Amino acid sequence: MKKYIKIFVSVAFLYFSYMADAQEIDTLFTKRKIDYPTYIGLVGKNNLEYSAEKFNINIAEANILRAKIFPDPELGFGYADNGQRRMGMGYGFSSQLSWTLELGGKRKARIDLAKNEAQLTNLLLEDYFRNLRADATLAYLLTIQNRHLLDVQLNSYQQMKKLAEADSIRFKLGSITQVDARQSKLEAGTMLNEVYEAEAELKTALANLSLLTGQKQMEAFFYTQEEFTGFDRNFVLQDLIPMAQNNRADLKAALQSKNISQSMIKLAKANRAIDLGLSVGAGYNSYVRNIIAPTPSFTTVNAGISIPLKFSNNRPGELRAAQYGALQAEQLYKKTELTIETEVTQAFYTYKAAQKQVLQFNTGLLAEAKAIMDGKIYSYQRGETSLLEVLNAQRTYNDVQQNYYQTLYSHAAALVELERAAGIWDINF
Repeated sequence: MKKYIKIFVSVAFLYFSYMADAQEIDTLFTKRKIDYPTYIGLVGKNNLEYSAEKFNINIAEANILRAKIFPDPELGFGYADNGQRRMGMGYGFSSQLSWTLELGGKRKARIDLAKNEAQLTNLLLEDYFRNLRADATLAYLLTIQNRHLLDVQLNSYQQMKKLAEADSIRFKLGSITQVDARQSKLEAGTMLNEVYEAEAELKTALANLSLLTGQKQMEAFFYTQEEFTGFDRNFVLQDLIPMAQNNRADLKAALQSKNISQSMIKLAKANRAIDLGLSVGAGYNSYVRNIIAPTPSFTTVNAGISIPLKFSNNRPGELRAAQYGALQAEQLYKKTELTIETEVTQAFYTYKAAQKQVLQFNTGLLAEAKAIMDGKIYSYQRGETSLLEVLNAQRTYNDVQQNYYQTLYSHAAALVELERAAGIWDINF
């Protein structure tokens, strides 16, 4: 009778210990459910780095206003005193207004350059969001993968925990040795550590969602519940390459850089033109009371033109730098065009390979691995096989499940990368 009482107490202790472990795992963090459309909308609206990039548009528009400014006029005043008060030589006042008249189309060239730079800024912002959207989607997909990997580890731990409980009872009944009971208990503890590690990786991925959406985590993490569905597409490589060349904002930005280089050449040529200095002034001389040569007071008005001597035109450094910049922009455009073609090709073949890998798992690998593990556990409980064979079957099943979810993530991520490279977007799940 005492023997059965001990067994009952052991089972009760193991049960409540298991419930305590499971409760600790389930309530370790608070979740806020979020779906993908809501999440990607928050990224576009609240991402702090993207918000900072948007200010470049305002800066570019301000530079256009600055380029429209005319040269400021200059106003000068003068006073003269002969210093011969005993001889009554008098004093005088003068004033002058001067202004630089820009010739050669300098102002128009500055405005054109500023406008082209503003267009480039818009294209760079568009390209920034293209990459941000793809990176944010990959982060979202990673949380789905890590959630499944945590479930795999948790299910394995729970199954091993039950097996350890049963082995403890079987040991007390004398059906198995103490070594086998300790081994199953040790394996359960090891799997619990793996659960904690998988849970930490999930929380880390979820925390990244808060960063990308510009949200403070407060007391809860965003939590994703979607599955890896809706990522099958049929693409033709020959269609994707011209599509990418037409859609990619970075290629448009490279083309716009060529336009900017031409604007800089025009500005450099305009800067070589002379500017005229225009001036107008007035002066007043007081009455000279000198007895030898008395002079009445009088007022003078003057106007003038100044022409600078452009010796600097003999050293055309600015113009040559602009011309070399145009040649550089041409090469960078060709390089960007080739890079896009390469990225699309690489992403296409990566995606096709991921599709084949997912198809391989759909042929029954998971079901086969689970059937083997269940059979080994059943045989072990009947005393027909060893614990080592059960553990090997369990690890094999875990590996197959983990590879499965990692393959699903790779498949979805490959689609994201392919659409990023092609400059298209229809991701929604």
